[in-house]
Amino acid sequence: MKQYGYGRQSVDFADCWAVLKVLKSNFLTGGPKIKEFEDALCAYTGARYCVSVSSATAGLHLAMLALNIESGDEIITSPLTFLASANCVLYGGGTVRFADIEKDTANISPVEIVKQITPRTKGIIPVHFAGQSCAMEKIYGLAKEHNLFVVEDAAHAIGSEYQGKKVGSCEFSDMTVFSFHPVKTITTGEGGAITTNNKELYEKLVHLRSHGLYHTQNWEYEMRDLGFNYRLNDMQAALGLSQLQKLERFKKRRREIVRFYNENLGLPHLAERDFSNACFHLYPVLVEKRKEFYQKAQKNALNLQVHYIPVHTQPYYRGRGFKIGDFPNAEEFYSKSISLPLHSALTDRDLREIVKRVKSIL
Repeated sequence: MKQYGYGRQSVDFADCWAVLKVLKSNFLTGGPKIKEFEDALCAYTGARYCVSVSSATAGLHLAMLALNIESGDEIITSPLTFLASANCVLYGGGTVRFADIEKDTANISPVEIVKQITPRTKGIIPVHFAGQSCAMEKIYGLAKEHNLFVVEDAAHAIGSEYQGKKVGSCEFSDMTVFSFHPVKTITTGEGGAITTNNKELYEKLVHLRSHGLYHTQNWEYEMRDLGFNYRLNDMQAALGLSQLQKLERFKKRRREIVRFYNENLGLPHLAERDFSNACFHLYPVLVEKRKEFYQKAQKNALNLQVHYIPVHTQPYYRGRGFKIGDFPNAEEFYSKSISLPLHSALTDRDLREIVKRVKSIL
C-alpha cells in the first residue's frame, strides 16, 4: 500500500543541477548566489529589501533583535502556531501575550488582539496559518493606533496573496519572515528569509545575522552588536532560486488539491476569506475522536500530522502563568484538527486514493 505523508519537498533535476553548479564553483558560502536569491525574493514579493537566514526561527529572532525588544516589552501572537512564533519574543527578553484565533480561518483574531493590548505592548506577530494571510489591514491599523510594530510570521505563506499583493510585500507590516523547510511550498533544505521596506531595519538584520560584524577596510572588522551565525549558504540559495521559478506552478497545484478535498471529502475545513489567494501549506480538517482517526489513518498508510498543540498549553508556558482554558478557540481547533496530505507531487490518482482511505475510516 502506497504511503502518504502530510507534506514533502518537490525537487527535480533542475534543482539538483543548480546545486551541483555551486558545488563546482569557487563559492560554497558567502558568494553571489545569496544576493541573487534575495533579489529574486524582492522581485517576487515586491519588498525593497530581503535578508536570507538559516531558518524562519532565526529570522524571527533577528526581527526581535532589530526592533530592540527589551525586558518588559509585550508582544502579541497566536497560540495556534509553531513554538518559534512565541519563543522569539523570549529570546529578546520580552513577554509573550496570546490572542485567540478566528474559528473559521484559525488565524489570529483582530478582535482578540485588541483585548490583549496594554501600555507595555510593543508589537504584534500575526501568523498566517496554513498559508492564508491574516486580516493584515485591520491588524496594521491597530498597530498604528497604538504605536506598535508588526512582524508577519509567513512561514506557511510564501506565494500567498493578500488584497492582490504578495505576502511579504510588507505593505501592512514592518517585516515578514518566511520558512523554506522541506515541507513548505519551496525549500532550501533548511532556511528562511526576512523582507522589509525599511532600510535601517535591513542594515541591522544584515549585520546581526553575521556575528554583529561591520567590515571597515582591508582585513579589519568591528563587532558593534551581539549577533549570530544565521547565514544561508550558496548551495541553499541556488536551490531556493531554482525552486522559486516553480512557485506559481506549485501554488496552482496546491489550490487544485484543496479544491478537490473541499468538493469530495465533506469534512469541516478552513474557510478562505475574500481578500485571500492562499498558497496553502496545510489542509487541516476537523474530525471527532481525532486520536482514533489518527491511529486508523496510520494503519491505512496515511502518515498525517496535527498543527498545532497550542503554545500556551506547553509545560514551559504553563510555567509562565498560562493555563488550559485561556484561549478556547485555539484549544477547540486543536482538539479536532488533523492535516491531510498536501504537496505538489500528488497526482489526481493519489487524491482519489487518499479520499477513499479517509472516507473508509470516518
